Parts: sequence; C-alpha cells; structure tokens
Amino acid sequence: MVALAITAAATCARAVRNVQITTGQPPSIDELWQDPGDVGSRDLFHGPGGEALMPRDTTFTFVAEDTTGYSPGFDVTDDKQIEWSVKTGPEAQSEVATSRILWAIGFHQPPTYYIEKWSLTGARTGPQPPGRFRPDLPGGEVVGDWPWHENPFVGSRPFGGLIVANLLLTNWDWKTSNNKIYQLKEPINGVSRWFVVRDLGASLGKFTYPTVLKWFRLRGFGQGTRSDVADFETQGFITRIDRDRADVTFDYRGIYGDVIDTVVPDDVRWACERLSRLTDAQWRDAFRAAGYTPDQGARFTAKIKEKIAQGLQLAAAN
Repeated sequence: MVALAITAAATCARAVRNVQITTGQPPSIDELWQDPGDVGSRDLFHGPGGEALMPRDTTFTFVAEDTTGYSPGFDVTDDKQIEWSVKTGPEAQSEVATSRILWAIGFHQPPTYYIEKWSLTGARTGPQPPGRFRPDLPGGEVVGDWPWHENPFVGSRPFGGLIVANLLLTNWDWKTSNNKIYQLKEPINGVSRWFVVRDLGASLGKFTYPTVLKWFRLRGFGQGTRSDVADFETQGFITRIDRDRADVTFDYRGIYGDVIDTVVPDDVRWACERLSRLTDAQWRDAFRAAGYTPDQGARFTAKIKEKIAQGLQLAAAN
C-alpha cells in the first residue's frame, strides 16, 4: 500500500506538453478550432449537423447494446441505413447542450440530436427512454484518441480557451478516450482532420472531490454531477486572477489540476468574449434542443452568463 501510494502521488502531477500526435502530418490549430465568424448567426437548435441530418423517423432498428461508460446506450440504424450511437440517461441532455455551445464558438463537434420519444425494432423492441443520437457518417472516421496533457495545441489560445469553456460548463470527465481524432474523407473548411472533445455528458452539474482522490489519481471515481441545474447554480467559476504571475485560480478540485494550471488570464478573456456573443435566442435553442424545459434552460443560461461576466470582469481588471 505504501509503494502504491508513492506511485500514485508521483503521477498526480504530470507535465503538460505540446507534442505531435500522429507522425507525418504536422498539426494545425484549425484542426481543433476555426473562427466561426458571426457567432450570433449559428443555429444552436439543429447544431453542427443542421436540420437536414436531424432524424425524422422515430423507429430505429436495433444493432447492438452499448454497456460501456456511465450511461446505457445502443447502436441503431434508421430507415436510410444511417447508423446512430444512442446514449440514454441524464448525460443525453447535457451532452447535446454542451456540444452545441462549444461548436457555436468554433470548436469542432460531431452532429448530435436529442429525441424524447422513439422505439426499437429487431432483437430489441418497444419504446425507449429519451436519448442523444450521434450519427456514424461515412465522411469522417475516428482514427484515434488524444489526451489533454499531451497534444499539438498546448500553449495556444484556443486550447486554453477550450479548458476555460469546459470548466465554465462544469465538464469534469476528461479521460483520453473521450477525445477523438476524426480523419475526414473530404476536407472541410480547408482541414482534413478534427481534434474533438466528445462525450460531454458529464457537464452542467457541479464539481466534487471524493476523499480517495487526495491520495490516488483514479478516474473511476466520479468528480462531479451531471445535468443538474440546482447543482450547476451552486458551482463557482473563478476565485482569483493574478495577471502579474499570469495565474488563474478556478473553483475546481479534481485530478486535472495540472492541465487547468496552464490557463492564463488571456485564455479566460478569449473564451468568455466568444461565449458572450451568443444571443438569448441561441441560448434558448441550445437547451431546447437538449430537451430541457424553458425554466431549466433559463436557469442554466443565467448562471452561464454570470460566469461569463465574472470572467470578463476579472480578466479586464488584472
């Protein structure tokens, strides 16, 4: 036990490095983030897949059951033979809303849709609980994972802003398997590869810190709640900014403090300025698309705006 504790303690603080993920393909910041232009014109109800891809049929054919991860799910096909990954449970709503918000400010995201009423045919039949639907499109293949600690974007403003945005939305599950590298069959906006923070369901709640994490850096212990507006309203954002030391202290306790410690005040300003450009209608659409009630959406939005205002004020004052 002593040896295990020493080993765990030694791995708790990791170096956060800018490294090349794949050989022979120099990285470009456009693979992580691209300027969306007029943020206020983005359709946050239909999201990155647009209206055309939104499922019209509510009956799907069972392919397989997905028993991995926190939330139960299925692989299904629709009447056009498009295969969809479905996630049910509380993460379905928070993932759809959070994905749309990150996409709105320029981070690559796959299409996602929230369907409240749907059913299965085939080996599994009958009505199913509400779910997040993500299509497996032929134009983009997942070819690998990428970690927060070692990737080609460490030290860049968009990467710092991505950390800030995820903290603001209380996404706490930062394991490497949640981050995907997509190889695109045809370039989109000049890039043929995307680095995506995917599987965003562990968000829109609050951060927690199980006692065991004081001694062991173990991902299996939940570090927060998900899709809980009351919890989200109690979660703080920034406790201090020291511009002289280029240091930001967040209201966060968890196993990714070493990544979060790389954030500088200008990263906070960068992320909060872009989030502040979203209109009230877009905020309503993001939460409406995820199946939240108008009251829930309004409460989430009010807290998010409070955090954005705090980030802008503190970044400007230091």
